[in-house]
Amino acid sequence: MKFSMLAIAATAMAASVSGFAGVHPVNQVRTFMPVTSLKMSAAVDTDTKVALQTAANEARGLAMDSIAAAKSGHMGLPLGAAEIGATLYGSIMQYNAKDPQWMNRDRFILSAGHGSMFIYSWLNIAGYELPMEELKNFRQHHSMTPGHPEFPNSEHNTPGVECTTGPLGQGVANAVGFALSEKMAAARYNTADHTIFDHTIFALAGDGCFQEGVSAESAAFAAHEKLDNLVILYDANEVTLDKMAEYTQSEDILARYAGYGWEGFDIDGHDLDEVQAAMSKAKTNKNGKPKFIKCNTIIGKGMPETEGTNAAHGEAGVPYVDKAREGLGLPADKWHVSPDTRKYFGSVQEKNEGVYNAWGETYKAWSTANPAMAKELEAAIADDVMSAEDMIDAIPSMEADVAEASRVSGNKAIQEIAKLVPNYISGSADLHGSCRNYINDGGNVGADFDKSFAGKNMYFGIREHAMGSILNGIAYHGIFKASGSTFAVFVDYFRPTIRVAALAELNRVSWILTHDSIGVGEDGPTHQPVETVSGIRVFPNVDVYRPGDAEETVGAFISSVTRKDGPTALIFSRQNLDQNNLLSVKERREGTLKGAYIAKKETADLEVIIIATGSEVQHALAVGADMAGARVVSMPCMEAYERQSDDYKESVLPAAHTKRIAMEAGVSGLWYKYASKVVGVDRFGFSAPGDIVMRELGMSAENLKSEVESM
Repeated sequence: MKFSMLAIAATAMAASVSGFAGVHPVNQVRTFMPVTSLKMSAAVDTDTKVALQTAANEARGLAMDSIAAAKSGHMGLPLGAAEIGATLYGSIMQYNAKDPQWMNRDRFILSAGHGSMFIYSWLNIAGYELPMEELKNFRQHHSMTPGHPEFPNSEHNTPGVECTTGPLGQGVANAVGFALSEKMAAARYNTADHTIFDHTIFALAGDGCFQEGVSAESAAFAAHEKLDNLVILYDANEVTLDKMAEYTQSEDILARYAGYGWEGFDIDGHDLDEVQAAMSKAKTNKNGKPKFIKCNTIIGKGMPETEGTNAAHGEAGVPYVDKAREGLGLPADKWHVSPDTRKYFGSVQEKNEGVYNAWGETYKAWSTANPAMAKELEAAIADDVMSAEDMIDAIPSMEADVAEASRVSGNKAIQEIAKLVPNYISGSADLHGSCRNYINDGGNVGADFDKSFAGKNMYFGIREHAMGSILNGIAYHGIFKASGSTFAVFVDYFRPTIRVAALAELNRVSWILTHDSIGVGEDGPTHQPVETVSGIRVFPNVDVYRPGDAEETVGAFISSVTRKDGPTALIFSRQNLDQNNLLSVKERREGTLKGAYIAKKETADLEVIIIATGSEVQHALAVGADMAGARVVSMPCMEAYERQSDDYKESVLPAAHTKRIAMEAGVSGLWYKYASKVVGVDRFGFSAPGDIVMRELGMSAENLKSEVESM
């Protein structure tokens, strides 16, 4: 393939760091993983190198033009990591731009999401359906190019964006979830005759991602479980936002990752031969180790006024864009991609389509040979599960005639859910025994010991933050539905992942949070959540279920696997709860799906409505049983109730009847939306047996009755 003299000149200029600006040279290649031999065996031919360098410089131009137009954005990473992008999309990755949802594509995650023009530029150049007009509308309302990459949702749909990133560290931890999901899919669906899954997960991250603790948790997990299909690319530009990176870090990151058990590479991130060699080796070497490539780069490369400094991190370079474009050899016309680059990436697409078509033939043969597995896989990818109505009928009665903790009911329910939803998996942050979410006969997920990637039970260790991010990664990957458990009070360890799951509308993820209130008892206030449940409820787009008996627990689980537009938190008790056998199994399950329902109807003129949730429903029923004019409403999920029709809500909570009291063993604030008086717990608890803590803090039928009578 021939290229213009301008392109060749640009390549020659870019080959020398000093050709861009008189700043410090890129660190020399270290010996953590010898690169010289890799470079010899995987050298990029001259024409390809010219093509990739030309594309890299044009990607720099696209980023500069879009950020300048928006007068907002982060210029440093797209300019500094351009050769990495060129190699990924122009040589290394397996993808089909015409079918961005192809199940066996390599995944790319931009963990350093602030550098979003990096991925938008490369998606356009690589031929995805991301028109140049959308790059020109960077960060504008309703554009396909929001400020940080967003997983397709009701606000944005950008083909080629695999997950929502921006909160630093989340992307690298999400990538671990992607890699785990790929391993599980391969173990479950590949056969001796047909390989359906064999793709690689790539993530590009910066210093901030590795300073955040979630990267450490997830890196340890990835190495322990031998996720050798994972490649992390570290954009090591020695810069953070406030200061040069040396001001706040001095660790040897390669030694750190070697200590975890990763295979490492230390390369010049602007040398196309080294980048190609390291990525190629990392992708193909299935040695049981995830791969960490330290790409030493210059932030803002190509803009002498800011490159190599923390000023390059944001939009400070906007005044220098025209000069930088000229220095890169780009024409005066903005948003320029040359015909040569389009032609080269057309050839890349042609090559990728060959791989894609060959895989299609393999998949067709596999599907013919394994029709049951094919049906299961296609349903999993389409998120096609049994309807909630059918699940209500399919799951046997819990037959709980005696008091039972909802975590125990949850253990029974999850067994039935796992039977009805074959792609449902679950895990715990070292609390399977307490949270009771182990799937019997499901096997354990991972490497070594009694684990295999065909299992259904994940062991995250005491790593709640990583667990949350990994669950999101599994959900993004798009095959499994995944839940993870811990004590409710430890939600704050992974709260950032709940927020991202909610805004990304990840309906494939849920959390099982037990020991839900001051009823925890003897462990004391450190383990007694009072603000926690309401703290999750305030997230938009999270359904929070706190069921009051065994059948409500079943209904909550059903909702968690049938919901289509967001995640679900399942809040379960440690202590036993009385069963509401006044209503049938079906009535309680159906009522739970609606978020609130009449658990006990008045037998005389309506005088008072008692609203309760979770462990407090039993007290409301006890008080209501002696009051003919009392209606008891169980409200396991405020969010689901709010989605019901006005007519239904009026039938449960008539607007004309304002004498209402609500009860929950937690902070009272949110309940004033539904009641004029609230019996809650607006203080921390104390260490004592759970029943004593409950009684002393007003969570009893006797106290509720007194409060009702005082109205």
